[in-house]
Amino acid sequence: MITFGGKLILLDIEGTVSPLAFVNDVMFPHARQHAGAYLCRHWDDEVIAQLAKDAGEASFATPAEAEAAVMRLMDADAKVTGLKHLQGLIWEEGFRNGELRSRIFDDVPHALADWRSLGLDIRIYSSGSVHAQKLFFAHSEHGDLTVHFSGYYDTTTGSKKEAASYRAIATDCGLPAEQILFVSDVIDELDAARTAGMFTALALRPGNKPAPPNDHPAIHSFSEIALA
Repeated sequence: MITFGGKLILLDIEGTVSPLAFVNDVMFPHARQHAGAYLCRHWDDEVIAQLAKDAGEASFATPAEAEAAVMRLMDADAKVTGLKHLQGLIWEEGFRNGELRSRIFDDVPHALADWRSLGLDIRIYSSGSVHAQKLFFAHSEHGDLTVHFSGYYDTTTGSKKEAASYRAIATDCGLPAEQILFVSDVIDELDAARTAGMFTALALRPGNKPAPPNDHPAIHSFSEIALA
């Protein structure tokens, strides 16, 4: 159990709000499966140019070349803007046609509603694009959860492992960093947030990798966050 007396809770998604297995075993394979067809249908989309930049190429001659680059970037787990944008667009089609429905830990919807009713600001910081984040929460197994969030941040804000990103978020929120609690399953992210002045909590969710030695307070459920 931890106690937080600030004004804003900033949440990671994978391994914090949603099981890692859903993202790794459902969403990423879906993007791989549909990338080629999507690139063929949207060959003039501006995302192609960004993908080439991400892959270190001047351009792509064919959709097949672009698809091969997407596979290489995904194999490397690259946190790059063009790839994340493309994945978000593919997932949008999947969410809208009913092929995808995001999986959320059962304690999350109740906690979000409680925090919001108490006047807390709740925002998301994820490596997935803001567009993908909104789709993820709008099409969950618990219904549309976007009503609970007042802001979303992605890699365009900066790396999740750099303190400057969290300072930028605090500035955007108009709050001192010490009024913000960041919850994640990744120690490097928590270290960066704490360096920026935020409170932190380590999410120990089913299916997460064992955390290396650290001194961040740990929670197994959002119900373990007590508000002062």
